[in-house]
Amino acid sequence: MAASLVFRLHGGGPELVREVLLERGWEEYDRGRGQEEDWNLYWRGSAFRNSEYHNLLPWQRLNHHPKTVGITRKDCLARNLRRMRGTFGSSLYNFSPTAFILPNDYTRFLAEYNHLRLAGELPAYWICKPADLSRGRGIFIFDSVKDLVYDGSMVVQRYISNPLLISGYKFDLRIYACVKSFHPLTVYIHQEGLVRFATEKYDLSSLNNLYAHLTNTSINKLSPFYKTVKERVGKGCKWTMSEFRHFLQSQDTDELLLWQRINNIVTLTLLAIAPSVPSCPNCVELFGFDVLIDVQFKPWLLEVNTSPALTLDCRADVAVKKRLVSDLIDLMNYTSRDRLRERAYRSQRHQTFSFHPHQSLHTSIPVLKFKELRERRLQTPQARTLPLIKALRQPDDKNQRRSRHHVFVDGHLPPVDLNKIYSAQGGIINCNILTATDKMPNLILGPHSRVNRETRPALARHLTGNRSLHASGVTNHDATEAETEMELSAQMIPDNSQRGLGFQRSAASCHPPNIQSGRLKPKPRDRTREWSACHIPPLRVGDFIRTFPFNAATLEAARHGPDVKTVIQELRKLTGRLASSRRKKKVRSEEKFTNSDEDFDSLLWGPKEPPLMSQCLKSLSQL
Repeated sequence: MAASLVFRLHGGGPELVREVLLERGWEEYDRGRGQEEDWNLYWRGSAFRNSEYHNLLPWQRLNHHPKTVGITRKDCLARNLRRMRGTFGSSLYNFSPTAFILPNDYTRFLAEYNHLRLAGELPAYWICKPADLSRGRGIFIFDSVKDLVYDGSMVVQRYISNPLLISGYKFDLRIYACVKSFHPLTVYIHQEGLVRFATEKYDLSSLNNLYAHLTNTSINKLSPFYKTVKERVGKGCKWTMSEFRHFLQSQDTDELLLWQRINNIVTLTLLAIAPSVPSCPNCVELFGFDVLIDVQFKPWLLEVNTSPALTLDCRADVAVKKRLVSDLIDLMNYTSRDRLRERAYRSQRHQTFSFHPHQSLHTSIPVLKFKELRERRLQTPQARTLPLIKALRQPDDKNQRRSRHHVFVDGHLPPVDLNKIYSAQGGIINCNILTATDKMPNLILGPHSRVNRETRPALARHLTGNRSLHASGVTNHDATEAETEMELSAQMIPDNSQRGLGFQRSAASCHPPNIQSGRLKPKPRDRTREWSACHIPPLRVGDFIRTFPFNAATLEAARHGPDVKTVIQELRKLTGRLASSRRKKKVRSEEKFTNSDEDFDSLLWGPKEPPLMSQCLKSLSQL
């Protein structure tokens, strides 16, 4: 019988993840019974150490990308959004309230505070939040600077004093966004989310009443009105997103445009850190975006949460979160080969490289067991003194910047049979043969990390950023060895094709490398056949809707850094087209938004039945 997938939870939780995985036939990791690396998924609420990213093996996944604190910590988020606003203008980066980081920005805050008072406009309200706390702890609202008292790093923002209310109650939206990859950037947003209510009616005359101004569940659970049936809201303090969609139908607003603006918030916020996040194809991360809607139906970003709460406090939590976790596991797209873990990789003792068609040379290179490779690494001085990512800035001593995989090159041994792994997927193979003198890149952190910027050779596309556009972040098929295991475990593998639109497989054949005079010369890319030669991320996996890339131009831009300027231009065009439907005006021809490739289409996230973008834009053009 085929082996089961194994999950590992840090600190024993969250319980919902354990429940969902056990129901799907997974086994929980037992440190006393199995080997240390004998697991497929490691889930923890806090960030992983740099060494844990470096030591990842092909069958393993982590639930956090490295270096995402730039948007999940309040002061870092304010700083990065301010930088993006200064670089790309405030016409699109206008979704975050004016913010100041104290104590450094206290003088600037005081100048803005006095300016608003002298302007004689409506009273200005401010909200103060601790930079490193969550769940509403330490937050207070004030309208006079004399009430601003703090003893640590704080973020002061303009308080959105005109929120949209439902029967007098303030609310915000918890949007669940999954980043499948940062290189290239691939984002999914879940159709279901949560609407979180305050438990007392909104009143600006009582700024100290947190039950009327904050929507955090951890706070409102303590309210005396939590279990009271409130007008239209009902018991508790949460709705599902489906209930909110029903509410929107009674409002005079362009629902499709509202959802697209929220989608823009997610994409533009992620673009603020995407170029600086190291590439790690073995990672998938779920973020919780908190969005407030004002009376003008303009969405505002409040904060971004890493490891959003997965506790089940009410019926809305049960309806949303269990399906959310299950769809997230489907998005990871585990295969039967991942079930075998180390056995699947050490059973195939040789690999064959395919050369240029005009040459008949084939080379077989033995592959060591992972345990032997680990022992060899430990015996190598460079491996014991491997610096962390932050220390890899120093360009003067290249010997100290060698990746942990360089040890494999010293022994003329590649770490993993990558050619066979990718060929079994029908993916692109454009491998360039690495000799003992070549610099071997870090195969986990990828070429975008500082480890590989100056030490990598010319790599195949599946190692230079395109890898995460495949159906799985790490796909480990072997066409010859895994066939028997596939038959044994076929009934145990989640069938993603039955949920949503499934994963698209490429029918492209292998492209061998061009080798002339022993020097690496990669084959030029044919742009006209780009999408037929690669895996395009699926439109939908369960209730996760792909929101980026959303057309051919953004797919291409995602592969180059990403190209933030191009992405912003495409977002402007798309939002302009949707906004034009409400103004009943045609969009100027120079702003016309089209999909340049008929095979690349996207769904517009938000509505109950997400429409295809091509069909929606076609109908708008007929207005």
